[in-house]
Amino acid sequence: MPAVSRLHLAQAVRVLRGGGVIAYPTEAVWGLGCDPRDEAALARLLALKRRPAHKGLILIAAAIDQLTPYIQPLDAGQRARIGDSWPGPNTWLVPCRSGVSPLLRGAHATLAVRVTAHPLAAALCRAFGGAIVSTSANRAARPPARSALQVRTRLGAGVDYILPGALGGARQPSTIRDLASGALLRG
Repeated sequence: MPAVSRLHLAQAVRVLRGGGVIAYPTEAVWGLGCDPRDEAALARLLALKRRPAHKGLILIAAAIDQLTPYIQPLDAGQRARIGDSWPGPNTWLVPCRSGVSPLLRGAHATLAVRVTAHPLAAALCRAFGGAIVSTSANRAARPPARSALQVRTRLGAGVDYILPGALGGARQPSTIRDLASGALLRG
């Protein structure tokens, strides 16, 4: 990875650890992220998006182990089912651990999680040392940003840092499936 990318990653991590909201490229659209353990950052992100807290948010990770603090242990069958779709643009609703913030899980007993295939987003999770929030960079019910310029124009100073990079080439945001039923909720 070029030195400039390491510098940008380090700055993004500093902002995350400082309670900030960042924007970064994902497989299909620009994402907004924050530290999923920081209640104030979660509240800020939801307010910026104008997203109702009951809907919940998605976590992305570089590896499934980064999600274990947030989700219930998976049996071998569940782990295989999810593992076959990761890394990739496949989000799963998985039962979450007790104590996971309602700002993160919404009004649900599940949490939306994904191991990303986007190299920069995965590098960000590795540099941060864990999963981060990933929700599309847009106001609720508006089209997601597909460029850094759209992030800045649409969300302004509410975003503390924009991690430079390119989208991954997928045309649509990730699919969302329920682990318990296998039902496709967004495709």
